[in-house]
This record gives sequence, structure tokens and C-alpha cells, in this order.
Amino acid sequence: MTDRPNWEALAERALAGEAITPDQARAVLAAPDEELLPLVAAVGRVRRAHFGTAVKLNFLLNLKSGLCPEDCHYCSQSSLSTADIARYPMRPAGEVVAAAGRAVDLKAARFCMVASGRGPTDREVDQACEAVAAVRSAHPGLEVCACLGLLKGDQAERLRAAGVFAYNHNLNTSERFYPEICATHTYRDRVETVERARAAGLSPCCGALFGMGEELEDVIALSYALRALRVDSIPVNFLIPIPGTPLAGRAPLGPRTALKILCLFRLLNPAAELRIAGGREVQLRWLQPLGLEVANSIFVGDYLTTTGQPPPADFAMIRDLGLSILGHEGAVPDEAPAPWGEGGLGGAGRLTRRPNA
Repeated sequence: MTDRPNWEALAERALAGEAITPDQARAVLAAPDEELLPLVAAVGRVRRAHFGTAVKLNFLLNLKSGLCPEDCHYCSQSSLSTADIARYPMRPAGEVVAAAGRAVDLKAARFCMVASGRGPTDREVDQACEAVAAVRSAHPGLEVCACLGLLKGDQAERLRAAGVFAYNHNLNTSERFYPEICATHTYRDRVETVERARAAGLSPCCGALFGMGEELEDVIALSYALRALRVDSIPVNFLIPIPGTPLAGRAPLGPRTALKILCLFRLLNPAAELRIAGGREVQLRWLQPLGLEVANSIFVGDYLTTTGQPPPADFAMIRDLGLSILGHEGAVPDEAPAPWGEGGLGGAGRLTRRPNA
């Protein structure tokens, strides 16, 4: 590398399908402020080469909330959490179909069903399959992604047969750092579930969570691990330090660091759907639009137990960037964004006790 990093050369490597080196990855994460816009511009070429101007919208449904025996330090639903959240068992199929209708109304291409817990019981898989079949019947053009925890036996095959398209199970951090955030299961447990889902014909969706105290080397290790897993979709989450969780006091990464992380993940995973997921509003803040120059996907609406940016603000951001919504090209809703309040853009990042959707 020269004194001034050649970001265009890194973009060319990514466009050729070649991995950048660990030293080049470190240079991306250490990019000085005056190099941030040139870095984003170069990496944006990779995003546009694979995805054009399209932004894929995803809608999240908390299918089962709280009551989780796992000790994930970041999670408001874990056994360690005292956060004041809604707690309920698997939601009935009728509620799931209604939520899917809301996803369609918001122009989402993918409907993501997430259940708390270590992994589903066979009865919960049956319930999920019933709901998926109902969603697919009512909205056949809507992709369904399931996120139910660690899978066993033939559960992945049953989900695939019911109409699930993708399965999400995040690695969250590096193998080295994983014991610092969870002791009730291992990094390898998570990798095995991703591999099990792929073997069953499900599209593997596997991502990250940053801001938990990891080092830059952990960020780099995870970016290479996801490249090696050849996942189709990578949600990049940024910690929302929820009161009542062990990580409640963590300081924010800062929007420039978050943006550089997205650039690294795009360079190492050029053809993967890169989704700016939970925490984008409170961590990227005013740099969210620059994030969409690198990533090609976001969640629209609320998250599992926290509020998201109001959809009109997302639509305005996409429209102002000259981008389009996947499946609705040229038809970004022309709505005024909601006022931007405290606690994140549009009041995002606040804990909510009501079931989402």
C-alpha cells in the first residue's frame, strides 16, 4: 500500500473476485477521515456492479419473544436480561399472515420470522411451517426467511418443504471473541447450523453484530469467515445497548467506524446481499445514506424489541439517493419523512413492550 491507500485498486480486486489481504483490510478499517468519501466511492462501484441501484427491503417479525435460556450478553431476550420487553410464545398463523401483509404494503421483498430460544422444538417447527404455508399462499411473491436458532435432525428440510427460502443464523463475532459474549453455546454450533441449512437447500443468511467490545482483528476475522462460508446474505448489525442487558453501558462505535466496517464486508463479499440491519439508525446516524452506497439492503419497520426508523424516512432516503426499491423500480413512495427525534433518527432504537408488526 502507498501512503495514500489505493481504494480503487481494492475495488478492482473485489470486482475480479479476489480477496483483499489482511493488511489491506486493516487499512480499510484504519482509513483516516479525509479518505472516507474516496473509500465509499470506490467500494460503491462494487455494490453497483452487482446490484445496480436497487435496495432490497426486508421486514422483521418477532415470532416468539423472550423466555430464552441462552446467555447472549447483547440480547434483551436472554436469560441474563432484565429488560422490560414483551414475552410471548409462538404467534398463530393468522397473526403471521397479517404481518406478512404489512411487509408487502411496505414493499419488502423478504419477510423474516425470528423466534427466541436456543433452537426450536419439533412442535415449534410444525407451527412455523404452518405459518409459512399460510404466508406463501397469501403472498406467493414474498420471500420467507426463518431464524429459529440452532437446528437439529430434519428441521431444516421440513422448513424448506414448507416454503422457507432462507435461513438466518448469525455468527455475530469472531471465534476468538465469541466466549466473551456467550457461554451457553459455541461459535462452532452456529457454523454447523448455517451449514445444515445450506445442505437442506435453504439460502444461507449469516451476519455480524459489532460494538460489543471486539477488536479490529475480530472484525477482520469475521469478514473472512463469512467469505469462506459463501453465504448469500450478510446482515450487519450494530449494538443497541439496551438497558437491562450486560452490554447496556457500551459506548457507540461511531458512524465513521460503522461505515468502514460496511466497506470491508462489501470488499470481501462483493456478490452477497449486504444488509444494514439492527442499530443502523443509532450507530450510522446521519451517515445512513452513505451506508446504502456500500450495502444494498435494509430492514424496514421495527426490529425485535426496539423501534426502527419510520418507513417514510427510509423511502425518502432511498429516493434522495437516486436509488430504487427492489421489485418496485421507479416507484419509491413520495411521502414526507417523520420528524427526527431524540434517541436516533425518527426515534429509532427505543425499547418497545408491544409485539412488533
